[in-house]
Amino acid sequence: MKKVTGIKSVDFKITALGHGVVNWNGPTTLTGDGGKTVDNHTLPKLRGYTNLTGKVKDETGYKYKKEATDIDFKKTPLYISQNCIRHHLFRDQAFDLHYAAEKSLQGVLASITGLIRGYVVPSSQYKRTSPLLMEDFVDELGNGNFEQFGQAGERDSSSFFSKTTFGDTKYTSYGSISVEQLQFISLDKKFDRAAMVIKEGQGEEVAQAVQAFIQGLNPELNPQAIFHPNYVRGGTIFEEGELGILLNNDAVQSLVEHTLTMINELSIRQAKSYMYVDEIVVDYNDSHKMMRIKHSEGDISEQPNSDYAVYFYSKEK
Repeated sequence: MKKVTGIKSVDFKITALGHGVVNWNGPTTLTGDGGKTVDNHTLPKLRGYTNLTGKVKDETGYKYKKEATDIDFKKTPLYISQNCIRHHLFRDQAFDLHYAAEKSLQGVLASITGLIRGYVVPSSQYKRTSPLLMEDFVDELGNGNFEQFGQAGERDSSSFFSKTTFGDTKYTSYGSISVEQLQFISLDKKFDRAAMVIKEGQGEEVAQAVQAFIQGLNPELNPQAIFHPNYVRGGTIFEEGELGILLNNDAVQSLVEHTLTMINELSIRQAKSYMYVDEIVVDYNDSHKMMRIKHSEGDISEQPNSDYAVYFYSKEK
């Protein structure tokens, strides 16, 4: 069996800076003054945090709740969830998929949503798995504070509430772009991963739309989106293929560059808080070590020193 060689993934390390909380977790049940249970404290997302002390009150099984100030921000650091990051990264097209059921999916496929973000259309189960993996953004500084607030008007117990807030923040995160998932677009129901189902003779039209979109991202490259009725995944026993579109090396490079630029320019502003990406270190990974940038940053390749790996080949039926 011929071994797959070339760049298998584009991995990256992100450093982001900010101030305050941009991703809240909502009201959390805690222990207040006098040992009473209260529901008026709002917490941000904290990695590994639980509001339970671990102590059980009696045979009823009631578990004591922590107090709002009982937090170690080094052990349970602030984080921004990858779902929040992805929402803001693809914010321009956040609501377009609501209309996908009654419109042609060709426009969706020839877009950043179709090629990078990924999608599922519930009514038809057409889908495209995202080649982009993003981890949570985890804070390193731990500048958390307990703040008490009061609402204007009558002063009773219901008019007071509190929050765990943050000062300056510095986040670290990691991500990866899978070349295999990026380079092939299935248009076949055979393996239950069709991005859309085409009519007779429509394959070339869809491929041209995808190619034109990618060409617009970087006119200096020569991207090609090639339709074929029978693409086979390398290494399969029975060589069962599916009709689809395969992106060439320049097309993959263009999409990788555009995705990295989007991440590098990402900023989030929520009420009185903000976060922005300050630096991104890239590894064009041609090894078998997934995310080696995490564990051996000295081994990374910051420039593409070879072509991207090709996982599919066309075969005449």
